[in-house]
Amino acid sequence: MTSLYTVKGILILDNDGHRLLCKYYDDSFPTVKEQKQFEKKLFKKTVNSNAEIVMFEGITCVFRSNIDLIFYVFGSSNENELLLASVLGSYFDAIELVTRDNIEKQTVLDHLDAVMLITDEIVDGGIVLEADANTLATNATAAGKEEMSSTEQVFASGLTKMGSLLRKHLT
Repeated sequence: MTSLYTVKGILILDNDGHRLLCKYYDDSFPTVKEQKQFEKKLFKKTVNSNAEIVMFEGITCVFRSNIDLIFYVFGSSNENELLLASVLGSYFDAIELVTRDNIEKQTVLDHLDAVMLITDEIVDGGIVLEADANTLATNATAAGKEEMSSTEQVFASGLTKMGSLLRKHLT
């Protein structure tokens, strides 16, 4: 019998193996100490790997590395790798939309509120809720805009446009 509880955790580590964000959905690693030990072993196993999927300590893990970050989605050893890879792809793409194609450590930290909302929207309690990157990104950015007044939204939009124009002219 297939279970809806497919994801055991989502994790973002930097290139040194330090945690930027993690969300565990079951009690496989109940303490922070056990979580950090697992993350350290996982990082050592995947940091120089060319594969995108790894079987590790009874866990199926898909991962994707970018400039200075590694994104992980993992489930049980008998979990469908394609489903986990789909979750990872949607997660990465949604973060890419929020950070405007600039996924690196500082940018993710600058947009950590939206990244955390995306993490909460994509999986809840181990059950995949949303797999569309555009919907995830829209929901994450809309939540932040609801808290701003219309004047703040116009100002923020203008600053964003000025920043992109400045970056375009400097490169």
